[in-house]
Amino acid sequence: MVDVLVPPLDAEEQQGAELYARNCASCHGDNGAGREAVGPPLVHIIYEPSHHPDGAFYAAVQLGVRAHHWEYGDMPRQSHVTEPEITQIIAYIRALQRANGIH
Repeated sequence: MVDVLVPPLDAEEQQGAELYARNCASCHGDNGAGREAVGPPLVHIIYEPSHHPDGAFYAAVQLGVRAHHWEYGDMPRQSHVTEPEITQIIAYIRALQRANGIH
């Protein structure tokens, strides 16, 4: 849905990229670009840290989240993703966002 520049990644971000691919990309698209009629892009100004801090990502994964910015429906909790894995996924998403001017 959006074009995403993928920057060079450090070790934690690379691990986050692998975890993202396994756990998030099916809905949020490759590299956080979104999937039409499935899930929103995470590399989007709506998800900048000042509006959706890291805690919002933890809560979305651990508790699920009701649809409020997009019309894709509610996001179910992802109980199979551990807190340390969420941390790595967030590091990856934030690296993508910074590389694409969202910070």
